[in-house]
Amino acid sequence: MGNQLDRITHLNYSELPTGDPSGLEKDELRVGVAYFFSDEEEEADERSTPSDCGFGIKEHSPADEEDAGPGGPFSLSELEYSAFRAHECIFSKLRENDDLDVHAATTLLGVCKPGDLLELVAAAQPPHWAVCERDGRVIHLHKGEIRRDDLLDVCNGRRGRIANGRYRYRPLPADLVVQNAAGHVGLRSDEICWTNSESFAAWCRFGKREFKAGGEAHSAEQQYFLKVHLAGSGQVHTLVFRSLEDMIRERRRVDASGILHEQAVIRDSV
Repeated sequence: MGNQLDRITHLNYSELPTGDPSGLEKDELRVGVAYFFSDEEEEADERSTPSDCGFGIKEHSPADEEDAGPGGPFSLSELEYSAFRAHECIFSKLRENDDLDVHAATTLLGVCKPGDLLELVAAAQPPHWAVCERDGRVIHLHKGEIRRDDLLDVCNGRRGRIANGRYRYRPLPADLVVQNAAGHVGLRSDEICWTNSESFAAWCRFGKREFKAGGEAHSAEQQYFLKVHLAGSGQVHTLVFRSLEDMIRERRRVDASGILHEQAVIRDSV
């Protein structure tokens, strides 16, 4: 593919004994270590706004906005993905299968319900994820802190969508999703074990330890496959990872940079 970058991911972390701040998994066997980070991806979000970046956004004119209406659906040019654990599809972001249109924050306010996952998108940034609480508020991981904020403030001009079906796991009841999120509000970098807003929000909805850094053991037999669908070329590049958290982190890096690391690719197809 022409890229000669020498590593798959970049992280700046310290290694600490594993722990579960919610206590929900206290009776289960914990494997490996947890990595506690400042959320550097979300800090990058603050340094740029949708109007600052050109990658991934379809060129559009004021007429396009008028046609869509002030809160109407709008289509972005985004990388599409599907992901598998062994032969089981666990994640899908494919326009042919899903509604990937995005909406203004005011529209989201009118349709999202407590426990919903929201995916806010902007150019050259990984999507920012949040859990809908109630009364226009969301709970999210931002700059190394679990926060409760107004959705309009979090969007900050970005459009978004409800992403409940992005992961193919069985969801928890909505009230438990909100409880999971609310129970962590106020925690900071050295107290949390998620590396980005998506992993935190997905853990709240599905309760699976795999979304936590160090939440599952690495083994030669366990493999996750991420298929990156390149729009316009018909190409599908397949990458392999040994943990769900590693796969999420790399996919978000690709969303931000548009670059696939060559040694991560195990198979290309057209």
